[in-house]
Amino acid sequence: MFLDEAVIFVRSGKGGDGSAHFRKEKHVPRGGPDGGDGGKGGDVVLIADPRKNTLIDFRHETKFCAEDGRDGSGATRTGKRGKSVELVVPVGTRVIDDETGKLLADLIEPGQRFVACKGGRGGRGNVHFTSSVRQSPTFAEKGEPGKSLRLRLELSLLADVGLIGLPNAGKSTLISRVSAAKPKVADYPFTTLTPQLGIVRVGDSSFVMADLPGLIEGASEGKGLGHRFLRHAERTRVVLHVVDCAPVDESDPLENLRLVRMELESYSPELASRPALVALTKIDLLRDPTEIANRIKGESLEVFPVSAVTGAGLESLLFRLSALVDSSPRPVAPIVIEPEPEPEANWDVRATNGEFVVSGDEVERWVAMTDVSNMEALQHLHRRLKRAGVIDALADAGAAEGDTVRIGNVAFSYAEDK
Repeated sequence: MFLDEAVIFVRSGKGGDGSAHFRKEKHVPRGGPDGGDGGKGGDVVLIADPRKNTLIDFRHETKFCAEDGRDGSGATRTGKRGKSVELVVPVGTRVIDDETGKLLADLIEPGQRFVACKGGRGGRGNVHFTSSVRQSPTFAEKGEPGKSLRLRLELSLLADVGLIGLPNAGKSTLISRVSAAKPKVADYPFTTLTPQLGIVRVGDSSFVMADLPGLIEGASEGKGLGHRFLRHAERTRVVLHVVDCAPVDESDPLENLRLVRMELESYSPELASRPALVALTKIDLLRDPTEIANRIKGESLEVFPVSAVTGAGLESLLFRLSALVDSSPRPVAPIVIEPEPEPEANWDVRATNGEFVVSGDEVERWVAMTDVSNMEALQHLHRRLKRAGVIDALADAGAAEGDTVRIGNVAFSYAEDK
């Protein structure tokens, strides 16, 4: 079953906690600190696989969580890394933050990898917190929390030639005649509701052709299959307009072609400017399609009258398509994907609802990795906040003895420096 959209929830693993451990050796009653670091949490990674052509794997299973890192232990032993989750998706999959709509990755190369959520860093063991004035620290860092995202996956097929036309124009019959693809064919609109791929062999070469769902007026605005159809046409090298020369509703083939080209132009001028040909289909139903073909040539397009039933005109069309594919590089949109920024030390203090809230990625991470039940750990956190200027900023904001200060999910009682 073909599925070209999916929404999934992913979460990376939390880092393991560092160990607050001391050496225990015979004849050494008070050994020094030897607590090891926690292991890194597992990542969530998406991998593009050319053997996949659908997102059906994500239809029922939509939640993926990587493994947490293991805690560190004595003898400076580092905890085991958490196992990462690797999600295999088709080549041509776009990864989008479902909450913000931001494009995170465009997986267009086989084997391309994208780390959607990095695992949390393991906390440092107490061996890292010794100093000239603190030789036996009783605390260690907690592991960094994992990250979570709601992702929207959108598949755009990677085909060399895209068949575009109104419903029931003969696209499915054409691709079934020139390739091994077997789409459902019937004499009613919207027979094809999902894209079909077929490999077309011409002489010693071959190319991939996609039979795309029929286009209707207003598709560029999302009507009908709308953007879902047009998305699959974005990566094609060559556009083949399929025009029925004997429409049953007596509509004008030239006007039908103009309607389709207008929808393409509205959706993407760049897509509308791709190399294009016209396949004038079902010529076996007319005595002489010359008049219709000549009218369409006036649109500055090469026209190939063909019949998928008798095979007339197909050879010339396929050789011309093959030549166009060879001379047309695959279009790649100039998408700039910004790397995930490192946590900033910038922070902000504001008074709200009778308490003082300190916000900032790095400051919140310090708190999340602090064992707030350990007084030494709290003193260490206080010194970090002091050096960063947070304590002074709280005083400037009017914080007084006993006021509540909230950083992340932790609330503290403000104490004035003595």
